[in-house]
Amino acid sequence: MRCFTASLGTETNTFSPMLTSRASFEEDFYVGPGRHPDRPILFAGPLWAARKRIASEGWEVVEGTCTFAQPAGITTRDAYETLRDEILEQLKAAMPVDIVLMGLHGAMVADGYDDCEGDLLARIRAIVGPKVPIGAELDPHCHMTAKRLAAADIIVCFKEFPHIDFVERGEELAELIAATAVGRVKPVASVFDCRMINLYPTTRQPMRGFVDRIQAMEGRDGVLSISIAHGFPYADVPEIGTRVLVYTDDRKAFGDELAARLGRELIGFRDEAYPPVLPIDEALDRAVARNQGLVVITDPSDNAGGGAPGDSTFVLRRMLERRIGEAAFGPIWDPIAVRMCFNAGEGTRFRLRFGGKMGPGSGDPIDAEVTVTKLVRDATQTFGDALAAVGDAAAIAVDGIAVVLITQRQQAFGTDLFTNLGIDLAARRICAVKSTNHFYASYSRMAEEVLYTSAPGTLTLDFKSIPYTRVQRPIWPLDENPWG
Repeated sequence: MRCFTASLGTETNTFSPMLTSRASFEEDFYVGPGRHPDRPILFAGPLWAARKRIASEGWEVVEGTCTFAQPAGITTRDAYETLRDEILEQLKAAMPVDIVLMGLHGAMVADGYDDCEGDLLARIRAIVGPKVPIGAELDPHCHMTAKRLAAADIIVCFKEFPHIDFVERGEELAELIAATAVGRVKPVASVFDCRMINLYPTTRQPMRGFVDRIQAMEGRDGVLSISIAHGFPYADVPEIGTRVLVYTDDRKAFGDELAARLGRELIGFRDEAYPPVLPIDEALDRAVARNQGLVVITDPSDNAGGGAPGDSTFVLRRMLERRIGEAAFGPIWDPIAVRMCFNAGEGTRFRLRFGGKMGPGSGDPIDAEVTVTKLVRDATQTFGDALAAVGDAAAIAVDGIAVVLITQRQQAFGTDLFTNLGIDLAARRICAVKSTNHFYASYSRMAEEVLYTSAPGTLTLDFKSIPYTRVQRPIWPLDENPWG
């Protein structure tokens, strides 16, 4: 089996003021053919799955470029087209191939391209022809467009949010595409549009049980794969929203019925999908009132993983104003402040301005006397089996709160974001993190309680307030009953 595999992705927040350029990809993650590290990387799960089959199944794997940029605003036309064409030229050089496996995100928007993944997959199809199976692994926060469904034989989304199963889904995709190539299965797609904009953490009910049940359906009654495309709310493109994607082994009518049934079930628990969200002070009140154990407070409104700057100060400012000690906070993206900390050196106490630099949505900067407690070059944190770089990082102490400052924009994934900088979370009563839900897999292991806040910021959870102009209507919650 001769397999070509590559990765290209970012999650585009079309309302973000920060453009995504070629440099954005190169700064975050960019490796050329054959230079992928010897460990799994998010959005390169198919490559990892293909590598594992070289020895065990005799696959011949041709690796193309793998690159991913931290979510931000619109990707420049030059960045998308040059990276796309780089991968396409690598594929042409690899021909003939038996299968293609692509690691993509699914919510990439570039200047002139509402559907980058659909464009890329269509061009791949034009190169390999109609008979070579093409598979793509997507983040569930994708736009499940008609164009990409037409170009690919099978699309598999991560099932978990947080996305801790990207390796398993890469394995699933590789198995299904290989079976398609030798004629063991004939995948047929069925799609149900839920006409909803929503968020669906799989760390709580009812979504936890829903995902467990759809996984139990796979491999039975001709069901090959079921993916829930949650959708990415912060993109003003026509085909956003939640969709159910079912692949059956040539059972189209059955697949259509199953996709519709699952979609209506999602619609039924739309109001229960995301955890209750509290005002900042109410979350802090509950955290302070707890007599023992660590309370984790998350700020989804400034999640860099959704295209937010990652430098807002609203939650931290209230913690300082209320003189809440024995706490930790992070990460705050502020390369200038980190540089000042490195200039000062560990143990130095000095006056520092940090955070609040990217605009009104970030709040005002904080000016305070701080002590530099730890400095780390090229710091990382873990996310499942993967490492996520945060660049040079500094830990500072300010009025009883340990704050992590970073130079590479990133959300909170693992608790080692703090422990790698000498901050013992077991000794803290409160830990506030910038993340929507990816933090949960790691932080929930030591948290007595997890609370979600509704702080100001770029990623509002009030979807009705987002100024969409191009979204296909009707759609909930912009329209009360789009199913009538």
